[in-house]
Amino acid sequence: MKNLIIIRHAKSSWDVPLQDIDRPLNIRGVTDAHLVASKCIPYLPKTFLMWSSTAKRASETAIIFAQNISYPIENITFREDLYTFDEKKLEKIIKSCNNDYDNVILFGHNEAITNFVNKFGDVFIENIPTSGFVSMQFHSENWQSIGKGKINKIIFPKDLK
Repeated sequence: MKNLIIIRHAKSSWDVPLQDIDRPLNIRGVTDAHLVASKCIPYLPKTFLMWSSTAKRASETAIIFAQNISYPIENITFREDLYTFDEKKLEKIIKSCNNDYDNVILFGHNEAITNFVNKFGDVFIENIPTSGFVSMQFHSENWQSIGKGKINKIIFPKDLK
């Protein structure tokens, strides 16, 4: 059994002209990330890998979640290849996970996240919002062979306000 928690980065700031990869979170993003992180704790596996895009907004979101769930920040794996908007590339990255690990929490970007969840999940989601949390389970012993999975939990900021 393989479990994937996929989280879209929190709301980012457009206040200062920066390259896309360098955009930080805005106030709402920080607040929403803390809110979702505080509510997701009962749905987390006991052990997991945590991967994040190297984009500033994704890495800041991952750090907020890590702080809220008492996960060591130094154990987060920041991956340049997760700075992608393409679900095929995201799928390839997820399927490359070491099979010694059954649980992965991943912080990334749309369109890749929404399209991946809709391809592999059993519930259609029009759009995974910023700070959106989706927990999926796959009946597979190998990441490489994951197919259609089951969505076990969805937490979106708007549902908590």
